[in-house]
Amino acid sequence: MMPLTLADPGEENIIRKVGGSAEVKRHLEDLGFVAGGSVTLVSTLNGSVIVRVKDSRVAINEDLARRIMI
Repeated sequence: MMPLTLADPGEENIIRKVGGSAEVKRHLEDLGFVAGGSVTLVSTLNGSVIVRVKDSRVAINEDLARRIMI
């Protein structure tokens, strides 16, 4: 397992675990980051991470991306 921030751009990965407080987990789950789901790192730019999850592109900060384990 490794954090999403270390994934190779363009490579599809399976989310193994979503960490953080209950509030952070709920926020990430509302965005579509759930264990067992697929996620693809699109790019990183100035502390933001752009990912493709559930047929949508989502931008999150690197701190949140580190809580998503693939």
